[in-house]
Amino acid sequence: MNERHRLLLVDDDPTFCRVLGRALKKRGYEVLIAHDLATGTTLARQHKPEFAVIDLRIGQESGLVLTERLSGSNPDLRIVILTGYASIATAVEAIKLGAIHYLTKPTNADEIVAALLGGDDTDNSPSPPEKPLSVKRLEWEHLQKVLLEHGGNISATARALGMHRRTLQRKLQKHPVRK
Repeated sequence: MNERHRLLLVDDDPTFCRVLGRALKKRGYEVLIAHDLATGTTLARQHKPEFAVIDLRIGQESGLVLTERLSGSNPDLRIVILTGYASIATAVEAIKLGAIHYLTKPTNADEIVAALLGGDDTDNSPSPPEKPLSVKRLEWEHLQKVLLEHGGNISATARALGMHRRTLQRKLQKHPVRK
């Protein structure tokens, strides 16, 4: 790349941002770093990046809010969502809001660049898993979907699921089951 492409990186982990930012700079990107939604919005407005890499959870905030905001103001912006807490519900929502790809952590700069530059065709889509998801994983994904449908409101989600709010909170605090 002779011309440096501008990329916005939004994550609340400063170490992760520093390491990934350095790796992306080596690959020819001009990297703008933000650790919260407000700064990310401001940097995007001021610098008009071509690409964005946004963490799903930024402190207590959702990267989906920033995804919707940025794709609404710049439909050509290519956004990749990163998360350590992947679920089908958040992946679908991210794509609906304008992200072109959804990657789970840990990931590396080469995978991120491939996702950013990849075509919009379905030839690059991953093949379905060989083994179906476990019941625990399906339960976790369903909880995430219903939580997303209720705007993150624990009480409303618990009512919709017919369970006690504290039970739901305990289930949500557990890390997702891998498979």
